[in-house]
Amino acid sequence: MREIQFREALQEAMSEEMRRDKNVFLMGEEVAEYNGAYKVSQGMLDEFGPERVLDTPIAELGFAGIGVGAAMNGIRPIIEFMTFNFSLVAIDQVINSAAKMMNMSGGQFNIPMVFRGPTGNAGQLASQHSQNFENWYANTPGLKVVIPSNPYDAKGLLKSAIRDDDPVIFMESELMYGDKGEVPESEYLEEIGKAKIVQEGTDATLISFGKMMKVAQAAADEMAKDGHSIEVIDLRTVRPIDYATLFESVKKTNRCVIVEEAWPLSSIATDLAFNIQKSVFDYLDAPILRVNSLDVPVSYAPTLLEAVIPNAERTIKALRSVMYLD
Repeated sequence: MREIQFREALQEAMSEEMRRDKNVFLMGEEVAEYNGAYKVSQGMLDEFGPERVLDTPIAELGFAGIGVGAAMNGIRPIIEFMTFNFSLVAIDQVINSAAKMMNMSGGQFNIPMVFRGPTGNAGQLASQHSQNFENWYANTPGLKVVIPSNPYDAKGLLKSAIRDDDPVIFMESELMYGDKGEVPESEYLEEIGKAKIVQEGTDATLISFGKMMKVAQAAADEMAKDGHSIEVIDLRTVRPIDYATLFESVKKTNRCVIVEEAWPLSSIATDLAFNIQKSVFDYLDAPILRVNSLDVPVSYAPTLLEAVIPNAERTIKALRSVMYLD
C-alpha cells in the first residue's frame, strides 16, 4: 500500500468529498492562494476555483458565522482555523450557533459542517499558541469531536465528518502534518465514535489520542522490553467516546493509564477515569492514573516545554505504578 503524509491524507479527503458533493466548500485563512498555512489544501484552489476554496480575512468569528449560515441552508462548509487557539475568537458561533441550532429550531435546521485545524503545542510557540481545547468542545452537546493520530484515520474520519449532518470539530497537530502512513487509494470511511485497539496486551490498558499516541506507543514499547504486555487504545473520537471498547479492555487487563496533552482539571482523562471506575470498578486492581500536561501555561523555553507536556518517561512511571513494579 502507498504511504502518504498526514497533510496529503486530509487534502485527499476534502478533495474527494468536494468532487462527490458540489455543496462542500473550504473556507479559512490562507487556504486558497497560499495552499494552506500547512499546505493541507495544496492544489485545491486550482481544481475547485475561488467559489469553493475561499481565503478569508483574519476574522474567525465572521467566517465561522458565515459557515453556520451556509450550513443552515444545506451547504456543507469546512471551516479551517489556522490553529484552534484562534477558535476562541469564533467560539460564540461554534457553541451558541452551530452546536445548538438543531435543538433550538426543533429539528428544522441541521448544521452539516466541519471546523478543522491543529490543536495543542507545536514546539516553541509559547502559551497562546499551544493549548488544547478538545475537552472544552467535547463538553458541548450538539458537537462531535474527532482527533486522529495517523494518516489513515485522518482521511477516513474527515470524509465521515464532512458527510455528517451534525457539526464536527476535527482536530489535528502541526507536528503530525509531515508524518507518513499507509493510506489506500480506494474509497473508505472510518466510523466516528469508534476507538481502535492499536496493540493488544494483558498487563495494563493505555489510552490516548492524537499526537499523544506517539508517547503512549513509545511507553508501551519500552515496557515490552521488560516483558510487560500493554494494551494500547486510540480513542480517535472524544465526543462520542467508545466506552464499550475501553470497558472490555480494562476487564481484561485490570489496570488503566490515560495519556492526554490537555491540562488535568476537567480533562477528557478525568471523564474517562470516572466512567471506567464507575462501570468496571470490580475489575480494577489499581487506581486509574492520568498523565496530563502540568497545570501551568506552556512556556516558550524548550526545557520548560519538555517539563510540562506528557512524555514516555512519565507514562512508564504511571504504568509501573499501576502494575506495582515500583
